[in-house]
Amino acid sequence: MALGQLRDGYARLGQRLSTGLEDVTLLGLRLLAARVFYDSGIGKWNGWFDFDEQKYDLFLYEYFCPDPVREGALLLCDPQALDYAEGSAVVSTIESLAVLAGVMEVLLPALLVFGLVTRFGAFGLLGMTLFIQLAVFPTWDHWWNPAAWWAAVLLILMVRGPGRLSVDRLLGLEGRSSR
Repeated sequence: MALGQLRDGYARLGQRLSTGLEDVTLLGLRLLAARVFYDSGIGKWNGWFDFDEQKYDLFLYEYFCPDPVREGALLLCDPQALDYAEGSAVVSTIESLAVLAGVMEVLLPALLVFGLVTRFGAFGLLGMTLFIQLAVFPTWDHWWNPAAWWAAVLLILMVRGPGRLSVDRLLGLEGRSSR
């Protein structure tokens, strides 16, 4: 078999696989990313509009005032006492961010599952991923597993879109030329 025929056959196979699997793959990536963040988000709630107040401690003392202090992490408490000033505005801000994270970790994955404004949902979750990586767990170990995987999936969704198996496609948000 000539090299040209082999190359053409390989190209045709690649095109068939791309045509046949792209939409299913994009749906799978949407579900994969949604599951990771949804599981995290739903764990912050006791029910509808009932934030689990124990999660405040997670944000206050694990993320922004860890003992031992993580080098390079955003430290929002007194580094000597590893505690916050009584009545501090920082505490209120962190608690508000905890609730906001809980909402976004449920809302944005829901958008991905349905493929509704998918690029926006992926962008929001990528922002959360980068914040977690840069401010909370700024180590190469955390980057390579799991943050790089989350970022790769979310970037693919931002670049390729949700595929044909999506509400975006049904509503024409991705246009007819969408893959």
